[in-house]
Amino acid sequence: MRVLHLYAGNLFGGVERVLIALAKLRHLAPGMEPEFGLCFRGQLWDELAAHGVPVHDLGAARFGRPWTVLAARRRLARLLKSQPYDLAACHACWPHAVFAPTVAAAGVRLVAVAHDALTGRHWLERRAGRTPPALVLANSRFTAGTVANVFPGVPTAVAYLPVELPDPRDRGDAAAVRRELTTLPRDVVILQASRLERWKGAAVTVAALARLADVPGWTAWIAGGPQRAAEAAYLRELQAAVQAAGIAGRVRFLGQRADVPRLLRAADISCQPNTAPEPFGVAFVEALAAGLPVVTTDLGGGAEVVTPACGRLVPPGDAVALADALRSLIAYHADRERLGAAGPARASALCDPAVVLPRLRELLGPAS
Repeated sequence: MRVLHLYAGNLFGGVERVLIALAKLRHLAPGMEPEFGLCFRGQLWDELAAHGVPVHDLGAARFGRPWTVLAARRRLARLLKSQPYDLAACHACWPHAVFAPTVAAAGVRLVAVAHDALTGRHWLERRAGRTPPALVLANSRFTAGTVANVFPGVPTAVAYLPVELPDPRDRGDAAAVRRELTTLPRDVVILQASRLERWKGAAVTVAALARLADVPGWTAWIAGGPQRAAEAAYLRELQAAVQAAGIAGRVRFLGQRADVPRLLRAADISCQPNTAPEPFGVAFVEALAAGLPVVTTDLGGGAEVVTPACGRLVPPGDAVALADALRSLIAYHADRERLGAAGPARASALCDPAVVLPRLRELLGPAS
């Protein structure tokens, strides 16, 4: 079964890591051959190509420049005519809005992969809804509950997507990472590794850390660099807040990183207090797989991934509750160890590629 995955490719985050897992671990689902059509070159393109899968250049498309959308559709139409694809999967509403009409016109089976909660109110969602797919794959139960806002009546299946899971016993070069980041070996490291979007909650993390200024023995790493102008402004706000709180010497802004698994192996606590629901939370699964307790918000996919056995859930936007949760985990090594030890099994139960890739093949296969 030949599957063409359609996506933008200009950013890098959890969705991109899932696409890389589909490419890198394709041997776990024999008979499902992935290819990728992207509009923009960047880290995603480079990593997919490095794993030896075909990556097709559909050209930079922007709705603000309608002629670029038409050109990208023409490129896709030529590709679909020249190659015998069994289905095309549009990952998120933007590629669906751009490419679904072309896929439908070519008579290729169309699948939408919902990586985000859908409201039906945004113009992009309304445009995507004009071309209903044969099937929607939702990345969580939470996301599945919103699909009808854009694709009413379309069959929907929940499919936890593959996340490459490290060996939790492999601490790698943790000591070297700490030296590079001027962090003491004995410090408890709190890591937030996410895109610099406001709803990911980095401002809440900083506010909580400010409340821990009198607590010794911790350092925080914030991994994620600005990919848009608004995110650059947000980063400056975070840096100013850290300075004002007097904790600049304990908070490291690491920028955009291609080595998040390496950072996870050197950290002690994963913290990402979303202020809006996470559709699923690849970052949570990666942290659990690395043996870290996860502290996040009791919302959306976070509440679906993180259980009391492997982490802590706090109310959204509550820096006091977050600070209390972090203070407890900093103070009690045994609690960190207990919660962290439960993480790999939880990550495997949700996203083990050896399980979810064959299931994905089954979900996509019957009508192919």
